[in-house]
Amino acid sequence: MYRNAARADVIPGPWPASRPATSERRKATPAQQADALRAGLTPAQLMTLEALEIFHWRLAFVRRPLFQAPIPVLFDRDDTRYVVIEEDGTLNEQPALQLRA
Repeated sequence: MYRNAARADVIPGPWPASRPATSERRKATPAQQADALRAGLTPAQLMTLEALEIFHWRLAFVRRPLFQAPIPVLFDRDDTRYVVIEEDGTLNEQPALQLRA
């Protein structure tokens, strides 16, 4: 009797028998993504970034190498050129970054 008490009967309901697993992760808004990219940049980098955004450059990503300053990478509006903002706020138009296509 003890062995039979451990069994449970499945009660059919109005729900579908099997539901595909879906992700409940919510996507961040563009404002949250922009704030996350800007976090950790130096004040000089932020000032240069704001000046370039006036001319429609966009912050694509920030590389964060260990024990070094973050490296923000910006692309122009046509996505044909990119620049790097150095730690002191200067622009590096010929960075030694290897970008994937």
